[in-house]
Amino acid sequence: MKGRGKHPDKALTAIRVRALHEPGRYTDGNGLYLVVDPSGAKRWLLRVVVHGKRRDIGLGGASLVSLSEAREKALSYRKVARDGGDPLAVRRKERREIPTFRKAAEQVHSNHRSSWKNKKHGDQWINTLNDYVIPHFGETRVDQVQTPDVLRVLAPIWMTKPETARRVRQRIRAVMDWAKASGFRDGDNPVEGVQKGLPRQNGRGSHHDAMAFGEVAAFVQTLRSSDAGEITRLALEFLILTASRTSEVLLARWVELDLDHALWTVPAERMKAGRIHRVPLSARCLEILRQARLLGSGADYIFPGRTVERPLSNMVFLMMLRRMKLNVTAHGFRSSFRDWASEATSFPREVAEMALAHTIENKVEAAYRRGDLMEKRREMMEAWALFCTKAMEQQAQTSQNEQ
Repeated sequence: MKGRGKHPDKALTAIRVRALHEPGRYTDGNGLYLVVDPSGAKRWLLRVVVHGKRRDIGLGGASLVSLSEAREKALSYRKVARDGGDPLAVRRKERREIPTFRKAAEQVHSNHRSSWKNKKHGDQWINTLNDYVIPHFGETRVDQVQTPDVLRVLAPIWMTKPETARRVRQRIRAVMDWAKASGFRDGDNPVEGVQKGLPRQNGRGSHHDAMAFGEVAAFVQTLRSSDAGEITRLALEFLILTASRTSEVLLARWVELDLDHALWTVPAERMKAGRIHRVPLSARCLEILRQARLLGSGADYIFPGRTVERPLSNMVFLMMLRRMKLNVTAHGFRSSFRDWASEATSFPREVAEMALAHTIENKVEAAYRRGDLMEKRREMMEAWALFCTKAMEQQAQTSQNEQ
């Protein structure tokens, strides 16, 4: 016969939970047990009577659920059972209401589908998450995704695929922002603290310090009124609007231009990939070139230095940005352009990659890519130039209205 002694109540302690390693079931009281499996794993189990039948309800592993949390969960489920409800149904509803990261990503993708004019861009958005994130924590509920989870995704590709890593980071952030706004999680976005665990991307082949694309228009406005030399100001704006590398701009010569067709052809020896690169010139770029022609006094270089025989120094942009107290590099504006194209437009990815003269890593794709998408790139670069000068246009419109 069973003894009539007092039923145990809060028999376990946090210290004892950590110390128990012998396989078995250890009672805490009121139907709550700590189960130690032969593997050494520990989990919480609640035994409760539901509608006259005994039910065992798992409350989670002891490594994630503390003793106090297990007691709190057990108490809430016992109350449901006591009131005639089904705690198992309640738990299933709780789990169903909070989606996994994969489900949340699919929902965010669906919500934004109408805003993507180009289907391929929308496909790339979700495919990036499927490739890099879902295998790691796709089946984790969004309220349980933490910064270390994000770090494990980004760390392997942060230095080797910087552009991809930044897109992955941005898309994880978008999904987690949606989860918080939808009431599925509390606290900070787990992406916010991940930067502290990643190395600085400023070596060869890595991402240079870049300005957020939303700040570029205001910067261009500030640039035009800065105390830097006029030829230097024109050169940096030209670099930004063409998304070119510093050496490509500083060593540019007038013979490389076809102004009738608004085209700049950079010779192969000055390109990183060793191939000729054609750059469509926006209306603002043509204005810059007309101003540079007046300042150049017949120089071969478009942006000459102190003498017409030599170009501007390769340190001129860095020094100017430092004087403006900005922690960005001239090269970083290429990243600003890439982020703008990816996040604020419907231009296909390959058009932006071609504009940046990036090497196509996929050899099969490279073999079939014969053209350079010139007309599509011309449309893109004109849109980028308008985006970068919108602050000036707005200011001019305001002044006109005031007059």
